[in-house]
Amino acid sequence: MQNNFLTTIRSLKIIDGCKGSQVYAFPSTSGAGTSGERPPPLRPNFSLRSKSVHYTQPPCHNHSLSILTDSMLPFGLPSVDTINPPIDPHLRPVDPVSTLADMYRRLAAAECDREADLCDLHLEQHSVLRSMNDLKLLRRALRAARVHASDVHRRVVLSAWLRYERREDEFVPAPAPLAPCTKTSPSLECPKATLYPDPPGMPLNPYCPCHPPASLIPSDSTRVRHRGEADADGDLWFIIGEEEVLCVRSCIAALSIPLNALLYGGFAEAQRDRIDFTHNGISVSAMKAVDVYSRTGQIDSLSPEIIVELLSFSNKFCCEELKADCDARLAAMVHGTDGALQLIEYGLEETSYLLVAACLQCFLRELPHSLHDPDVARLLCSPEGRERLEAAGNASFALYYFLSQVAMEEDMKSNTTIMLLERLGECAAPGWQRQQAMHQLGCVMLERGEYKDAQRWFEEAAKDGHIYSWVGVARAKYKRGHKYAAYKLLNTILDQFEPAGWMYQERSLYCVGKEKLNDLVTATSLDPTLSYPYKYRAITLMEEDKVGAAIVEVNKILGFKVSTDLLELRAWFFLAQEDYKGAMQDVRALMTLDPGYLFFHGKVHGDHLIEAMRGYVQQMDMADCWLQLYDRWSAVDDIGSLAVVHQMLAKEPNSGLRFRQSLLLLRLNCQKAAMRSLRQARNSTNARDERLVYEGWILYDTGHKEEALEKAEESINVKRTFEALFLKAYALGDNPFDDRKSADYVINILEAAVNCASDNLRKGQAFNNMGSIYVDIENFAVAESCYEKALGLKHTRAHQGLARVFYVTNRKKAAYDEMTKLIEKAKNNASAYEKRSEYCERENAMSDLNTATTLDPLRTYPYRYRAAVMMDDRREDDAIAELTRVINFKPDLQLLHLRAAFYESMHKTELAVRDCEAALCFEPTHGDTLDLYHRARGLKSEEPHS
Repeated sequence: MQNNFLTTIRSLKIIDGCKGSQVYAFPSTSGAGTSGERPPPLRPNFSLRSKSVHYTQPPCHNHSLSILTDSMLPFGLPSVDTINPPIDPHLRPVDPVSTLADMYRRLAAAECDREADLCDLHLEQHSVLRSMNDLKLLRRALRAARVHASDVHRRVVLSAWLRYERREDEFVPAPAPLAPCTKTSPSLECPKATLYPDPPGMPLNPYCPCHPPASLIPSDSTRVRHRGEADADGDLWFIIGEEEVLCVRSCIAALSIPLNALLYGGFAEAQRDRIDFTHNGISVSAMKAVDVYSRTGQIDSLSPEIIVELLSFSNKFCCEELKADCDARLAAMVHGTDGALQLIEYGLEETSYLLVAACLQCFLRELPHSLHDPDVARLLCSPEGRERLEAAGNASFALYYFLSQVAMEEDMKSNTTIMLLERLGECAAPGWQRQQAMHQLGCVMLERGEYKDAQRWFEEAAKDGHIYSWVGVARAKYKRGHKYAAYKLLNTILDQFEPAGWMYQERSLYCVGKEKLNDLVTATSLDPTLSYPYKYRAITLMEEDKVGAAIVEVNKILGFKVSTDLLELRAWFFLAQEDYKGAMQDVRALMTLDPGYLFFHGKVHGDHLIEAMRGYVQQMDMADCWLQLYDRWSAVDDIGSLAVVHQMLAKEPNSGLRFRQSLLLLRLNCQKAAMRSLRQARNSTNARDERLVYEGWILYDTGHKEEALEKAEESINVKRTFEALFLKAYALGDNPFDDRKSADYVINILEAAVNCASDNLRKGQAFNNMGSIYVDIENFAVAESCYEKALGLKHTRAHQGLARVFYVTNRKKAAYDEMTKLIEKAKNNASAYEKRSEYCERENAMSDLNTATTLDPLRTYPYRYRAAVMMDDRREDDAIAELTRVINFKPDLQLLHLRAAFYESMHKTELAVRDCEAALCFEPTHGDTLDLYHRARGLKSEEPHS
């Protein structure tokens, strides 16, 4: 079988078609002998812990091959030398809570200071929050920066950035970069709104000019500006070549102070009625346009060529009002990249702020594709381009911050990325901006293998105050052969600062044996979300021929953190174990997350690997796939379900499966991939009612609840379907019900939904939702019936709802038993353990919560519960330590609020205030935290000063 597997891979030309050298070379078999028999497979004869590989021809007698044979893995086995964790390419504070608290204090102070730059502060907040890896918080910080951007340039940059981050949410790509907004497009992203100031009285509530309120639409009487002398008689001729242009002296003089001095001052021209303008670089047509403008103030009907001449004229004679009007008119003519490339040259030459901003906006809204245009890249990446943009008022740290993030996502090692980061450094102010630019340059140089330059940039960032950059310095030294120097540097960091998981993880790279393993254990205990320790331990077990134990180790982190690298590693182990079914599952799940992923160090596309394994896995038709999907879905096996859906889509692509795929991805917290699948579902259906439903879900998931309801209603009007009714009920049931009537209305919708055609998986969800509503209105008997119906349709999560019914009806033992059933059935059952803890005594509850933490350390309720128990037992220091343990790797509003409350009860008001400020940095309007904050500050002010 092993030889056949390798033959399959060869037949697909996977190896030959891959760029880069192979780990192992396969000699030709043409001279193997004349017997016509296939030669025995080659396999490496080496210790798996050794870096050297020697090949020997195995003897011809029967022997048992190791499960780690070369023929099973043509690109070799995973090695600990190839999995070193990357340096995070963003700011990482050594004391996140104090940093967040300081950020909140400065933001709060800036709100009261008219001179403060709130936009820059929110950009700094965005940079600080990147280490939290919370997309909602990052988007909120970007939105706040855009709201407080007072200049056109930063509004252009930040609105384009917001749109770029939301690109997966769009139904279809915009027909043009500056196309008018749809009704559901966020007003902060409107391309027109960026170029013009907000109406008076609403600076923090930008409206969309594409759909302005009626009160803001100018009337016909106000749209045309008159200068008051439109019919004045001409009294001055400008001679251009052999032609004369008649103008009104007073009107021309009114255009600027220099022209007024020329025509009414001490110059000879003041005494003449004919002035020669032949050598002033203006055509007759343009001069006539100057005359018209001087009398009427209108340039709307002029061609771009004439307006460009007027722009040059206005610069030469300092006609500020004329320049502003030409600038605005040309900016309004920018619609696409080609036109922008032509107009921006005029804008840069004449330093036309608005025109350059409009062209720049066009390029930014075409990212990342526009960076591949040589003309655009030359302008944005080169030092000369930055200088020209700066002269026109359109170069800033915000611009290159955005551009460098896009470039790093595209290709971290590219020259484009390097040049943009260099421009970022040139625009950076001392402090966090310079720290970020220098640190990111170090990260890119490290990835490129330019270790000396990487060390230099990291040292610059570290000297500017970014402590985490010393990790980059240590890594660069290690790569340059100075392992002990790197080790000593990490020891210094551990001695000087509060230890963190990433510190021990980094030091582990520079030691061996037991000390290395101990550092990795400590790293995991301090921050269980770090992937490297799990991967290292798993590969080490693999090298000891303990493949099963290696898979168990990877499963520990895959239970709460699904990523492509972890899925690939486990697939690699499955292949080594000849478990093709398991490998196929992980490869399919991975390809759902990233359809373009390349396996085996970037050498094999996932589709090719699936094809190679096809002959080793039992093939299923669609009926078999549906049965397996039911089993995986009911077992709460989201990765397994993803793999089945991926297989079904390969057989029969359809929008319904894409929709289910998006639901699974949301469960796994893969928001971007989920939105991509939902958009594909929308674009792949020909049925209008289905398309409206998927549009509704996209709108709902992006915060447009009312618009989602409109889509649901529109779909129902086209055709009453389960999905349309379910969407409507889901959106209506999102908020607590005001009365029984509104609850009954939603229940009726769900009842109508289950009477429509659909599969049992979706109907089970509908009955489960129905049960939740009945619980909310305290109709527990009917709720119990709904949950039982859901369970009859294999909706396993209904056990949780049924347990809730049992508990509120004083059947605590039945509730506990019901949750036990869920634990036994569900593959991902951390939440079930957490929920079961509510239905048992303290000792058993603590056991369940400890299990929940082991399975998913990101769940915060267990930490809060344990800390509360400790406070009840007057173990205050233990309670604080329990909360601190999780806050150190997952700062969270509720955790910080609870610890602040504990500190207040312990009369440690300064620490209580700090935690409140850190929590408010996440959610400035959180009422309970604001109350606690003001109370703690009041207590702090009453304390005697030492």
